[in-house]
Amino acid sequence: MFVVWGPELGFLYNDPYLEILGAKHPAALGGGFRTIWSEVWPNVEVLVKTAMTGEAVYREDFPLVLKRHGRDEPCWFTFSYSPVRDERGFVEGMLCIVSETTGKVLADRRNAFLVGLEDRLRSLTAPGDVTAAAAEFLGRHLGAARAGYGDIDALQEVVSVDQDWTHDETVASLAGEARALDGFGPAVIAELKAGRTLIVEDCYADPRVSEAYAATWDSIGCRALVVAPLIKEGRLRAILYVHNPAPRRWTPGDEAMVRGTAERTWAAAERGRAEAALRESEARLRSLNADLERQVIERAQARGRTWQLSPDLMGALNSRGYFETSNPAWQTVLGWSEAEMASMSIFELLHPDDVDRTRQGFQLTQLGQPAIRFENRYRCKDGTYRWISWVGIPEDGMVYCTGRDVTEEKRQAEELAERTAERDHLWQSSPDLLGVLDFDGVFRRVNPAWGTILGFEAHELVGTRVDQLIHPDDIELTEAALVRATGGRLPAVENRYRHKDGSYRWISWVAAPRSGLIYAIGRHVTAEKAQAEALRQAEDTLRQSQKMEAVGQLTGGLAHDFNNLLAGISGSLQMMQTRMAQGRLGELDRYITAALGASRRAAALTHRLLAFTRRQTLEPKPTDVNRLVAGMEELVRRTVGPAIDVEIVGAAGLWATLVDPNQLENALLNLCINARDAMPDGGRLTVETANRWLDERAARTRDLAPGQYVSLCVSDTGTGMTPEVVGRAFDPFFTTKPIGMGTGLGLSMIYGFVRQSGGQARIYSEPGQGTMVCLYLPRHHGKAEAEDEAAGQAAVPRAEQGETVLVVDDEPTVRMLVADVLAELGYTAIEAADGPAGLEVLQSDTRIDLLVTDVGLPGGMNGRQMADAARMHRPGLKVLFITGYAENAVLSHGHLDPGMHVLTKPFAIEMLASRIKELIYVE
Repeated sequence: MFVVWGPELGFLYNDPYLEILGAKHPAALGGGFRTIWSEVWPNVEVLVKTAMTGEAVYREDFPLVLKRHGRDEPCWFTFSYSPVRDERGFVEGMLCIVSETTGKVLADRRNAFLVGLEDRLRSLTAPGDVTAAAAEFLGRHLGAARAGYGDIDALQEVVSVDQDWTHDETVASLAGEARALDGFGPAVIAELKAGRTLIVEDCYADPRVSEAYAATWDSIGCRALVVAPLIKEGRLRAILYVHNPAPRRWTPGDEAMVRGTAERTWAAAERGRAEAALRESEARLRSLNADLERQVIERAQARGRTWQLSPDLMGALNSRGYFETSNPAWQTVLGWSEAEMASMSIFELLHPDDVDRTRQGFQLTQLGQPAIRFENRYRCKDGTYRWISWVGIPEDGMVYCTGRDVTEEKRQAEELAERTAERDHLWQSSPDLLGVLDFDGVFRRVNPAWGTILGFEAHELVGTRVDQLIHPDDIELTEAALVRATGGRLPAVENRYRHKDGSYRWISWVAAPRSGLIYAIGRHVTAEKAQAEALRQAEDTLRQSQKMEAVGQLTGGLAHDFNNLLAGISGSLQMMQTRMAQGRLGELDRYITAALGASRRAAALTHRLLAFTRRQTLEPKPTDVNRLVAGMEELVRRTVGPAIDVEIVGAAGLWATLVDPNQLENALLNLCINARDAMPDGGRLTVETANRWLDERAARTRDLAPGQYVSLCVSDTGTGMTPEVVGRAFDPFFTTKPIGMGTGLGLSMIYGFVRQSGGQARIYSEPGQGTMVCLYLPRHHGKAEAEDEAAGQAAVPRAEQGETVLVVDDEPTVRMLVADVLAELGYTAIEAADGPAGLEVLQSDTRIDLLVTDVGLPGGMNGRQMADAARMHRPGLKVLFITGYAENAVLSHGHLDPGMHVLTKPFAIEMLASRIKELIYVE
C-alpha cells in the first residue's frame, strides 16, 4: 500500500510495495506521485482526482504499462483509492491498497487461448488445415508478424513449410519453401535438437547467432523469434515458429503459449494423418484382399502381371514353410531376392516373439481352414523388422499368400495410443477440476483433483447432479448457465461447491458445450476470494474511521456553538444579578433581551440538529402549499431585499399534502435566504409549486416510491454549485459561506424534515447557471385545513373553580415554571418527579383536567407510557408533552393520538400558557 498527501501528492509506501516500485526505490520515497509514476499518470489521473474529491475508487485487473527490465511491459493491478481527510474534514490525500494480478490475468488468457485452440483444431482433420489454423490462431493472439509450422525430414537436414500465416502483405510468406536446417546456425540447431524452446529477442544481440546468420534472418523479417521444437522418438520432427521484424521481449507466458500450441498442433495433425492413413489402408486392404481372393479362387491368368507389379508381398508356401514362388515386392519391401526366399523357411524370417503364433496359424491351413488372416514381423535383409498383414488361402497342399506392409500404420496407432495416454496423464495430474457433464447437469466423468480440492472420489460424483453440490445461494446462477449452454459457449461462472466435510470452496469455471456434453475446467479460488474479502473489510474499516472523524467534527462544532450561547445566557444572568444588587433596575431589560436571544438561538440550533437526524416531532396537517407560500410572500420579499426580483408561480388545482406547516415555512425561508446569498449582485428568485405524478423510472431517480407528489421548488440565477458541493450540501455543518454567515445546518434540517414527512429533497445546479432546490411531498387525498381566522381574537377565560393540572418532569426548574404559569391562570397544580409517581396520582380519584409531562422520565417509565397507562383509567385525558429530545419511537414515529399535543423545549412562557388554555377550553 502507499499514501499520497498534499497538493504535490507526496509519496510514502510500505515494504511490500517495493516489488512493484522496483528500481524507483529509494529515490521515490517522499517524491511527487506524478513524477515517480509519470509513465502511468495519464491512465490513473482521473482516478486520483476522483479520490482527492472525496469519492473512493476501486478497480480490478486494471491494465498499465510499466518499464521493467529496461523495457515497457504490460501489467495488471487490483487496487482501491480511498480519500484521507484532515482534522477539518478536507481531503488532503489518499490511501492506495494494491496487489499485482498480472500472473492471474496472463494465466487466464493463456488458458482461454488454449481452450479456444482446442475447440478450433478439434473440428479439423486434414494436417495442412490443422497447422494453418494453429499458426493463425497463435500469431493473431501474440500480435506477431508471421507464424508457421514446419516438418523436418528424416535426415534432419531440411525443414518444409506447407502453409504459414502473416499479419499483412509487408511480411513475406515462407510457405512452399524447403530450407536447409543448418541455415539456423550450429548453436541454434543444438538448442532445438535438445528439445529447448528457442527465444531470440534481437538476433543481432544474441550470442548464439552469428552476424551472417542474423543478417539472413533479418532479411526474411524475423529479427525476434520464438521456435518450439517437437522431439518425437528422440528425433527432431517439426518446429512451430513465431517471427517479429523488430526486436521484442518475449514473456514466459509467450513461451508457454507457443510450446502449448506446438504440442496441440502436433497431436491434432498426427491424429488427422493417422485417421486418414487408417481409412486409406483399410480401404486398400479390403480392395486388395477381395482382388487376391478372387484371383486365387479363379486362378486368373492375369496373375502374372499382378505378380510382377504388385507392391504387396505374394507367394506360394509349401507344407514345410518354404516359398516355392515369391514376387519382386519381397526384394522391394524386405530386401530378399527370389532365390534367397526360396532357400529360407518363413520361420527363419519371423521375429522370435511371432514364431509360435504364426506356426499355429500355418497348421490350421493344413487341417482344412479355408483362409487365415494374421499380422507378424518379418526380418529385413538389413536386420530390421517390418510388420506384414497376411491373407492365406490353402489349395492343393499349398498356401497362397498376399501380405501388405503395415509398419507405418502400426507406428501411427502406437503414437495415437501414446497421445491418448498423455491426455489421460494430463487428466489425472491436473491440479484444476476437470469434468464432463450433460445438459441436465449430471456428471459423466471427473478427474482426481475433485478428491484433492473437495474430498470426493470419482465414483461418488459420477451420476450426481451438479445442484447437489452447489451452495443454495448459487443454484439459480448455475442453472441459468446450464440453460444457456444449449445455445453455445458457456459464460465464465464463479460459484461455491460443497466439500465432503460440509464446508464450501469457491470455484471459477470455464466451460464449453460440444456434442451434447459440457466440458468444464474449474480453478480453486477460495484463497483469492478471501483476499478480496479482507481487502473489502479493510476498506470498510477505513470508511468507518472516516465516519468517526466526521462525528468528532460534528461534536466539536456543536460544543463550540453551545459554549458561545451559554456564555451569553450565563453572562447576562450574572450581570442582571449584579445590577439588581446595585439597585440599577433600569439596565435589566438589556441583559434580559440578550439572554432571551441566546436561548432562542440555542433552541433553533437543537431544532436543526433534530431535523437533520430526523428525530424531531412533527405536527402534520393537511396543508395548502399555495396558501402557505402566498402568506410568506411579503416576508420573503423583505428578507431577500430589493435587488432580487421575486416571482411566485402557484400551480392551479394544487393537491393538498400532509405536512407540518411551521416546518415547511422554515424550510421555505431557509431556501430563499440561501438563494439570496448566492446572488450578491442581484438576480431572480422563483418559488414554484406543481402536481407531480412520478412513474417507476422518475421515482427511482428521486429515491421515492411511485405515486403522486406535491413539489415546492426554489430556483435562483446565482453562482450555482459544483457536483462536489451538491454531493455534500445536505451534510451537517457543511457550508460554503464565510465564517459567521451560516452554521451549515439549514439544508440538513430541510432534508431531515422532508424525509421524515415521507418525501425527498433534490438539488439541481450548474456553476454559473444558478440552482434549483425541489421538495417532493406526498399527496394528501383530502382538503387542506382552513385558516383559523378567529384564533387569538377572543380572550380565553381563567380557570374555573377546582380545575387541576398534573405536572410531571424530572427537572425541578421546569416544574416550578409550569406550576407558576398554572397559578397565574388560576389552576391547581400537582407536581410529580417521575413516571411511577405521576401514574399513582392519575390512577387515584383526584380531579385531573390536563396532564403536562416530559417524554424522557426516570423511574423506568417514560411520559408516553405513563399517558397511555393513565388513559386506561381516564379515556378522555388531555395530554401536553413537553420535551427537548422527542424520540419518534416514544411518540409513535412523530404521530400523536387524539387529545395529545407536544411542545418542544425550550419554549416561551407565553406559548406554554396559550397551549394550556387551548387544550382545556378549545378541545
